[in-house]
Parts: sequence; structure tokens; C-alpha cells
Amino acid sequence: MTLHKNAVTAINTSSEYIRHIVLIGIFFFIFGFVTWTNGALIPYLRIACQLQEWEAYLVTFSFYIAYTVMALPSGKLFAYTGMIGGMRLGLMIMAFGCLCFVPAALSREYFIFLVALFIVGTGLTILQTAVNPYITLLGPPQSAARRISIMGICNKFAGVLAPIIFGAIILKDAQGLIKELEVLSGIMLERRLDELARSVILPYSIMAVILFALGLLLRYARLPELDSAVTTGGSAHVRILPPKKYSRRLITGFIAIFCTVGAEVVAGDTIANYGIYHGINLDTAKMLTSYTLGAMMIGYLLGSMIIPKYISQDAAFRASNYLALFLLIWVLFLPGNASVHCVSLLGFANALLWPAIWPQALHNLQGKQLHTASAVLIMGIAGGAVVPLIYGWVAGYINNQFAYAILAPLYFYNLWYTFKARD
Repeated sequence: MTLHKNAVTAINTSSEYIRHIVLIGIFFFIFGFVTWTNGALIPYLRIACQLQEWEAYLVTFSFYIAYTVMALPSGKLFAYTGMIGGMRLGLMIMAFGCLCFVPAALSREYFIFLVALFIVGTGLTILQTAVNPYITLLGPPQSAARRISIMGICNKFAGVLAPIIFGAIILKDAQGLIKELEVLSGIMLERRLDELARSVILPYSIMAVILFALGLLLRYARLPELDSAVTTGGSAHVRILPPKKYSRRLITGFIAIFCTVGAEVVAGDTIANYGIYHGINLDTAKMLTSYTLGAMMIGYLLGSMIIPKYISQDAAFRASNYLALFLLIWVLFLPGNASVHCVSLLGFANALLWPAIWPQALHNLQGKQLHTASAVLIMGIAGGAVVPLIYGWVAGYINNQFAYAILAPLYFYNLWYTFKARD
């Protein structure tokens, strides 16, 4: 079933539209759950594999660098599979990546953990390269940010649950575990760390089964296939952008996604270690990612209610960046727990950044330009690979608190993007 412009209009007035939104929402839930388990994996692997702090952030690097490596091949893949076939393939690859955690845990080799994360990230890249433009196009362009905000609620709700569930499984009685490890040495220490490493086998095996089942079920979900004739501009006669303007659109949009995802991942995945830095015990710190994701979910919920009825998506984007810069000042200068809570509130400020970039970056694109642009924007998720590593490196030279200053240029770029990076 191919989705043309007139089909989009029909779907918007039918119960099928709601069903499609629900199905895509399930995918965004999967994105969130798989992605934000990293918040619990970072302190877990730091203990299980005896890592330095900067080495632990290779978790985010391995996971998010897959987006840069695989995004353009994913865009080309859809010429053969279609978007729905690409979604199925992405789910299967994610399932395989989850199964790779079994040999990683049995050997307690950090490199194998990183390879498994890269494979999971590859599957997510294929899935996201299809689903993000899909939800952007599945309705009027002026409400695209609202639809993506609804997807963000699904994504961040899963992100709230993931650290809680995984933290309870893989870091049960974390504070007691640290005290236990402090008195062990030699063979006894290695045996206890091996036991700890094996605690990820069950949850990742369950995730693999669920992802594989969803891949099979997608064949019968009857989602409409997007046609290259679908456009983002709401007109039947959308122009092809000239090469110079198109290239500028890709570059500025890529950097905006890079900055936004980098800021999101730093706020979500460094907060556990940051809490430990301020003396919060690990049993509490392992849950702090849920605070950030909870704040993001509230931001997405607010966005779905007010955009575009009360505020345009561009205005919401600008306001969110100003709020983030304001909160960042408090992160840098407030003491202890207050600073940690401000990091979690950055999740609220970050919530409406991603939804507003996609409609602007894809506006007036169609056919090959649309698919290529989507792949290039997905490559920008590499910000989640690079920025946390920079944070870890700066934290090692200065301290964990002032290292958050690296986020300021990211928000300033986004402000430039919304004011200047237009046709």
C-alpha cells in the first residue's frame, strides 16, 4: 500500500491514522527503552569491567557512532526494501545485537560489549532513518512538531522506565556491591565481577525475543508504504531545491541534530556519574537518568498540547534553547544536589529541540532529496557519541561540574540555526 498526498489527507480523517500513530509510537517506545538503558550500563560496566570514567563513556560512543557509519547506507537500503521492509530489518539487527550481550557477559570483555552496542545502534539507525521522516510526513506539515512531540512522549516514557528496570536488575543493592568489592581481591574479585557481568544476559535476551517478534509482526501491521512523491510542503508541486541551497540545508540541519543529541545524551547519560561525584550513593545515582527523561517527557507532553495551537514550533525551539542556557548557568554554579537536579531539568529544555529541527530541515524536499536528507540528519546523532566523550575528557582535567560548560556552544549554535539557517 503506497501513501500518496491524497492518501495522507484521507488517513488524517480516519481511524487508520490513529492506528498508524499508535504503531509508530510503539517504535519510538523501543527507541527510548533501548537507548536509555545506556544510563544504567555506564556505571554498571565501569564496575564490572573496572574502567576509568572516560572509558565508560565509550558506551555512548559505540552506540551513537553507528548512526554516522550506517545512516547513508540505510538511506540507500530503502530503495530495495522500502521503508516498512527497512523497519523490519532494523528490528532484526537490534535483536541480534542484544543477543551479542551474551558472549560479552560470559567473557566480561569490554570490547565485545562495545561491538554489541554498535550492532544495536546499527539496527536503530535503520529503524530511525525510516520512522522519523515517516511520522513527519504522516499529516499536515504545520503540526509535524506536535506529532513528533507525541512520539517523544512514548520515547521518553520508555527512557524513564529503562534505567529503573535495568538498574534494579544489573545493579541491585549497588552500594552494598561497592563495599563488597572493596574488600575482595585476586581470584575472588574476578569471580564476583564475572557474576556481576552475567546479570545482563537475561534482560538482553528478553529484549532480543521482543524485537524479533515485533519484526515478524510488522509484516501484518498494514502500515502504508511511503512513496517518493510524498512531500513535506503540503503542495502537489514542490520544487526541487537547487544544489547549493540543498547542501546548506543538509549541513546546517546535520549540525543542529549533532548539537541537540549531544546535549540530550550528556544530560541523560552523565548524570549518574555526576551524582556519585557529589556524594549521592549508587543506589540512588543509577536512577538519575530517569529524572532527566521524566523532565523530557513533560516537555514533550507540553509541546504536544501547545504546538501549533498556542505557539509555533520555531518559537518553541528558540525558547527551549534560552531556557537550556539559563539552566546551564545554575548547573555550573549551584552546589551539590541542586546542580544535579538542574542537569535533570535540562531534559525539559531539550525536549522540543529535536521535534522542531526535522520539519524545518525536510521542508520542501521530495524523492531522492528527502531520503538523503533524512539519512544525513540521522548521522547527526553522532553528537551522542562525541559530546559525552568530550565531557568525560574535560571532567578529567577540570571537574565533573564545570565540564558541563561544553554544552553552551551547542545551544548557541541552535539559536543561530533557528534565526539564520533558512532558505
